[in-house]
Amino acid sequence: MVTAVTKLVHCFHLSRRYGQYALNQETTKVKEKPPFDRSSSQDSVDELSMEDYWAELENIKKSSENRQEDQEVVVVKEPDEGELEEEWLKEAGLSNLFGESAEDPQESMVFLSTLTRTQAAAVQKRVETVSQTLRKKNKQYQIPDVRDIFAQQRESKEKAPDGTESQSVRTNENKYQGKDDQASNLVVGEKEQIPLAPEEAPASETDINLEVSFAEQAVNQKESSKDGTQKQGNNTLLPNFRLPIDKTGTTRIGDLAPQDMKKVCYLALIELTALYDVLGIELKQQKAVKIKTKDSGLFCVPLTVLLEQDQRKVPGTKIPLIFQKLISRIEEGGLETEGLLRIPGAAIRIKNLCQELEAKFYEGTFNWDSVKQHDAASLLKLFVRELPQPLLSVEYLKAFQAVQNLPTKKQQLQALNLLVILLPDANRDTLKALLEFLQRVIDNKEKNKMTVMNVAMVMAPNLFMCHALDLKSSEQREFVMAAGTANIMNLLIKYQKLLWTIPKFLVNQVRKQNTENLKKDKKMMKKLLKKMAYDREKYEKQDKSANDADVPQGVIRVQAPHLSKVSMAIQLTEELKASDVLARFLSQESGIAQTLKKEELFLYEIGGNIGERCLDDETYMKDLYQLNPNAEWVIKSKPS
Repeated sequence: MVTAVTKLVHCFHLSRRYGQYALNQETTKVKEKPPFDRSSSQDSVDELSMEDYWAELENIKKSSENRQEDQEVVVVKEPDEGELEEEWLKEAGLSNLFGESAEDPQESMVFLSTLTRTQAAAVQKRVETVSQTLRKKNKQYQIPDVRDIFAQQRESKEKAPDGTESQSVRTNENKYQGKDDQASNLVVGEKEQIPLAPEEAPASETDINLEVSFAEQAVNQKESSKDGTQKQGNNTLLPNFRLPIDKTGTTRIGDLAPQDMKKVCYLALIELTALYDVLGIELKQQKAVKIKTKDSGLFCVPLTVLLEQDQRKVPGTKIPLIFQKLISRIEEGGLETEGLLRIPGAAIRIKNLCQELEAKFYEGTFNWDSVKQHDAASLLKLFVRELPQPLLSVEYLKAFQAVQNLPTKKQQLQALNLLVILLPDANRDTLKALLEFLQRVIDNKEKNKMTVMNVAMVMAPNLFMCHALDLKSSEQREFVMAAGTANIMNLLIKYQKLLWTIPKFLVNQVRKQNTENLKKDKKMMKKLLKKMAYDREKYEKQDKSANDADVPQGVIRVQAPHLSKVSMAIQLTEELKASDVLARFLSQESGIAQTLKKEELFLYEIGGNIGERCLDDETYMKDLYQLNPNAEWVIKSKPS
């Protein structure tokens, strides 16, 4: 087996050509499929899947030969460990723990007080590394000892951030254990080969726990495994993960106000790092690099520059117009076409189409009738592949690749969830549009013969290989990466609806931060009022009456400034949902304002322990009211 794989690897040796992976010339002579070893649980894998991957790499090579390179190849200088960890602390919103502002870390005290034990350990590890590095460089900065901060928290209470006892967290997690599959590994020599995931998922469904920190779940699972209580398995099937019902409402990316989303991103980075730490996976965040790129055009243009161009044409655009048009052109030809995405357009024709698009797209004079369906698919992949910075971002591309090394499918999904949250808005929105399109292709697999694994194999090289990073590795490792990145692509497609969900434990941590900051602000205000000789009790009385004056217990007042009935008092019941509140308002509308449509109206939770949050229809209002009794309730449209 090892000999066969080694021989195969030599046949499919990958080299670098202008930032793209290319196959050796030998490849064109090899027609037989790779002798990829399969376990009995992999019988449903399409035999041509791996061949699709190598064929796509060959197409990339041909494409690069016929394209003029518009960007410089950059060799990235590997930063030292201290620089990496310093960058990590900045990205986690903890830059004031070091540097010139380190002498006053009070700004981060509230933030640190909401962290779980694993999150705190991840922060502490990075602060200590930065501290040691700065000492070596004879920096005069004072680094606070975060162990003191966390020690104070442990002395005050042995509770998780959401207020539940640590033991309760473990008990709650126990019900989720034993439901996840343990990914089996195929050993190639001394390396581990991630097997291809089969097409069909098992009939059983598994709830994915979003209430408990992922890293804490991993710790509890490891501890249970030591006790012999963790059920082990070698099933490689993809579980049908589902979201459990959350009565306070599911929060999705785009539902939170920017100031709260920023806090979520800080926490997501810390949580991802903690999860990788617990599982013993190295997570090296890559520093963004500056690459000389085009400042206009369609291909080889940074996403942000492209969107700035597009927004001048179509205000509010979140996904590049050329990207949208290529998808619509493919769909116009019908998604039942056999080999869609797999069969490439002619390289010379693709090159000519690119040049013509660059000249005529924004003028509106390009003849789209001349673009064949397979050409449009090739152009779409070319667009993704030639982004100066990868769609999965320079900073986190290696972290996405490392997902294949996590031991269980559940943990892989959890890591991908956090990584999607961490992507810049433009990358995340474009990735979402791409994955939704790929799912529509797969929905027609009976006719187009493009299963999820076929699509994953074709798209993985275009999404995971980037000139901006040093991705050189051994031939054997490159072979492993082929299956690994295709499996990650598979997960991104299959679980895309789950990946755009913000875990409840992160939202709860944001709520706690907001509550603590509010208490701090109130204390400062009371102090100020006292200094100004106002009566403190009078202030507190006014403060209380402002919230409770016109609303009886068990009743909320909902505001709808854009509707004819601008306000309504609504009695809370056990079964009242956000959709019911909307329905009551809309039933009294003779005509909604011309600028609004019914499907564009949402109920928002504003203030209290959250900045602003758009509620999903299945939110139970009484449960949410108990979680945030000081919130205001407003019906409005979502900002574009």
